[in-house]
Amino acid sequence: MLRIAVLGSGRGSNFHAILSAIQEKKIPAARICLVISNNSSAGILEIARASSLPAIHLSQKQYPSEELFVEALLTLLRNHEVNLIVLAGYMKRIHPRVISAYRNRILNIHPALLPKFGGKGMYGHHVHEAVIRAGEKFSGATVHIVDEVYDHGPILLQRRIPVQPEDTPETLAARVLRVEHELYPEALRLIAEGKLSTQTA
Repeated sequence: MLRIAVLGSGRGSNFHAILSAIQEKKIPAARICLVISNNSSAGILEIARASSLPAIHLSQKQYPSEELFVEALLTLLRNHEVNLIVLAGYMKRIHPRVISAYRNRILNIHPALLPKFGGKGMYGHHVHEAVIRAGEKFSGATVHIVDEVYDHGPILLQRRIPVQPEDTPETLAARVLRVEHELYPEALRLIAEGKLSTQTA
């Protein structure tokens, strides 16, 4: 059984896509047992609460030190018996202690075809602006394992779409987001079915 914690900072559209897939039984043997956001007004928390899921605002600003914040996060994950962490628009760096504790069990989705257009500062509209500026013919989304370097971990799944000549960062972002909403649940389904391993990626 996948016991998933979802971490997000924003409106939660990828989380909603994953939650819907689980509720519709498209992802076997999986449940979301915890939702965490560093933003108290994030849409992801509202979606979780509407579905009666544990939804917790947890921010480093609530703690006098990073060490205490990390310990609080790890305690939450342990108490909810989480065995897979899914990042869905989480805008904070994952601390090395958390990565070490959940090695190969933290996933992220990136709105480009990694290893291109990844790394620090490559998030949201910055990615799509860079893709268009570079004259790329294709973009898309990548599900990858999180390690200590931004957007660096092993790639699990990718899907590409053509960049249209008339694309703006906004139109490209909208089309890539639709791909994300399909790709992330698909990756989780394959992991739950044992067809995709995070350990040997």
